[in-house]
Amino acid sequence: MRNIWLILTYLYRSKEVLFAVGWFLEKPNGKRLREFCGFCASLLSTLIVPAMAYTMLLRNCGQLLTLAGPATHLPLAGENQRNWRVIPDGYVACVDDRIVATGPMAELDDTLVATATIVLDASGQVVMPGLVECHTHLVFGGNRAHEFQRKLQGETYLDILASGGGILSTVRATRAASDEQLLEQALHHLKGFREYGVTTLEAKSGYGLDAETELRLLQVAREAGRRQPVRVVPTFLGAHVPGPEYRGHPADYLHMLVQEVLPNIYPEEVPFVDIFCEEGAFSVAEARRYLEQARALGFQLKIHAEQLHDLGGCEMAAELGAISIDHADYLTPAGASRVARVSGGRTVAVLLPLVPLFLRQERFAPGRAFIDAGLPVAISTDFNPGSCPSKNLWLALSVACLKMGLNPAEAVAAVTLNAAWAVGQQRECGSLEPGKRADILLLHVPSLEEIPYWLGENPVQQVIIGGRIQHA
Repeated sequence: MRNIWLILTYLYRSKEVLFAVGWFLEKPNGKRLREFCGFCASLLSTLIVPAMAYTMLLRNCGQLLTLAGPATHLPLAGENQRNWRVIPDGYVACVDDRIVATGPMAELDDTLVATATIVLDASGQVVMPGLVECHTHLVFGGNRAHEFQRKLQGETYLDILASGGGILSTVRATRAASDEQLLEQALHHLKGFREYGVTTLEAKSGYGLDAETELRLLQVAREAGRRQPVRVVPTFLGAHVPGPEYRGHPADYLHMLVQEVLPNIYPEEVPFVDIFCEEGAFSVAEARRYLEQARALGFQLKIHAEQLHDLGGCEMAAELGAISIDHADYLTPAGASRVARVSGGRTVAVLLPLVPLFLRQERFAPGRAFIDAGLPVAISTDFNPGSCPSKNLWLALSVACLKMGLNPAEAVAAVTLNAAWAVGQQRECGSLEPGKRADILLLHVPSLEEIPYWLGENPVQQVIIGGRIQHA
């Protein structure tokens, strides 16, 4: 009965569900249907729905960053990536784990604020959606701190790889680690992400590079999601590079994954399959065939591409309907325009500015040109032991402004709503709108413009996940 009430309250307060039906019809029928649905929702609320107190209320929000844009059926792109709704002196109201109302304080219904309502005063502060971390390698064994010193002394990645280091050292450590050790380390990292305000996180496999270990990594990621409040979205990246047993035989390695691993993964549990398309990993032709096979098994697609060379992997993946193209440092503005066109604006470019920073590279993805070309942009850390051992998504946001040309509003959209689209969670999180999960951040800063300004600082004062205040 309580769930029925929540559904009816949502219909009354936002009408988004009923209005959305109208978008499937051409005007004027769509307009008429939306008007009729609005009337029905109001009538239902009058006849059926009793008033119910808010369980949580954030009031007097100095700036309420809703991330609600003009279009709800696509990621934010072009001008829309910066032209979403900011409400001065606003409020967010929740019932249990859902947002039920937002708006200016002048429109707050005080009759729904009860003595049991948890009330947080956000005067002079930014309130915004929880961060969505859309590209991480959460589960791995060991670390590569010893290699960092070697890099500082002038050794190249290829030098380190030739001596048995690089990704191969992480593969050895990961294979040797027990499930309990991997889980303990993953939970430690998730706690760190949560302290930075991350409320949803994608977790890739990719450091096992054999059938048994890759399946273990996915199981650990899912278990880590069950053990704590941050939502974990697993991605299968067995095709990170060929396993050491398949050195020089990438096609044979991919064949093994298709035959021995993918049949043992369920898209309902692990929705995405990813591949690294780059020199020294997998060619465009190999990646296309592998992704086509994964798609035929019901998986959604992702790709690491154009990180070091412009090979055409991003465009190929977009043609196949990939939900995201990641790295894209060498994707050209013309290529970005083609990706936006062929995907109908649904493929998100996930840019990873801390990677070239940590690797001391000069080339950063041209994010400004991507947005101007109509390609939706998300930002992530690419947390991993080799090229970005950082959980600070706020720092990535700032570097995206400094080195990729995003403005503050675009960068905030890139770590919230567009990042949610990049992991298929846009209906649940990424914006503060009625019906979505109550993942909310209360920041120390008073304005949107100050978010990227305080370089490297964590502006989070309070993290709320599913309507529950999180404590350190």
